[in-house]
Amino acid sequence: MSGTVNGSPHASAPVLAAYSYCEAVTGQQARNFAYGIRLLPTEKRHAMSALYAFSRRVDDIGDGTLEPAAKHARLEETRALLGRVKEGAVAEDDTDPVAVALADAARRFDLPLGGLDELIDGVLMDVRGETYETWDDLKIYCRCVAGAIGRLSLGVFGTVPGARGTERAPEYADTLGLALQLTNILRDVHEDAGNGRTYLPADDLAKFGCAAGFHSSTPPAGSDFTGLVHFEVRRARALFAEGFQLLPMLDRRSGACVAAMAGIYRRLLDRIARDPAAVLRGRVSLPGHEKAYVAVRGLSGLDARTVSRRTARGRA
Repeated sequence: MSGTVNGSPHASAPVLAAYSYCEAVTGQQARNFAYGIRLLPTEKRHAMSALYAFSRRVDDIGDGTLEPAAKHARLEETRALLGRVKEGAVAEDDTDPVAVALADAARRFDLPLGGLDELIDGVLMDVRGETYETWDDLKIYCRCVAGAIGRLSLGVFGTVPGARGTERAPEYADTLGLALQLTNILRDVHEDAGNGRTYLPADDLAKFGCAAGFHSSTPPAGSDFTGLVHFEVRRARALFAEGFQLLPMLDRRSGACVAAMAGIYRRLLDRIARDPAAVLRGRVSLPGHEKAYVAVRGLSGLDARTVSRRTARGRA
């Protein structure tokens, strides 16, 4: 996987306008994500913003106020639009800026666009109100809504020629997606409960006495909520540890992007571990100065070098 740009490096005015729209959506709707992609060179940053804007559209349909049947119809319309992108049938003067930007990104990079079909499948699982009995069940959902985005992002980043183990790069990208999504699920347990959703596996909830859900700012009576959170945190940390093996396979700026985005979530996970009940009181987040520190650390290559040393020790 080379990450070589397939098209011309020069984008037309309509395409640049489409990318500007996608970057605005990204900056407004996904500050953590935007923090990472600002470290990329222009073409890669544009492609990542196009992927985010399309993904945001899909998520907004799933999270919106339409009836389930109408959501299903809108998602299938979005899938049809994706089909046009795959077929190269979106013109530069198309009125949909997200489609224009995504089509241009697909011409320039080797994007596995089927991952966006998986995203739509995952959001349809939300629309149907699916719940998950086991971690293996939840992994299917997480791979649709986050692992697939990891693999798509790898299509933009590419891998460094000659780097060891690159045949496993898609697996590591997928695993990082799972780690990010599980962190999101922990962060949002109270908010999701308010929307009638429960993502954590029923087996885990029952094991820690939390089957009643998280509709209050205090844990369910008689539960071991702290034990539940620490159990899921350990699972997420193991996923991060595996997924971070991707970093040495990426060029400096792509690695910095991944290290920044994943590093922010890794620190968010640490904050949740220190105060598990905080997720029942509101959304846990990091201050801007801490995000900036993570970005600088990623750009300096510290995270990638740390992972390289750990991987080398594991092989010894």
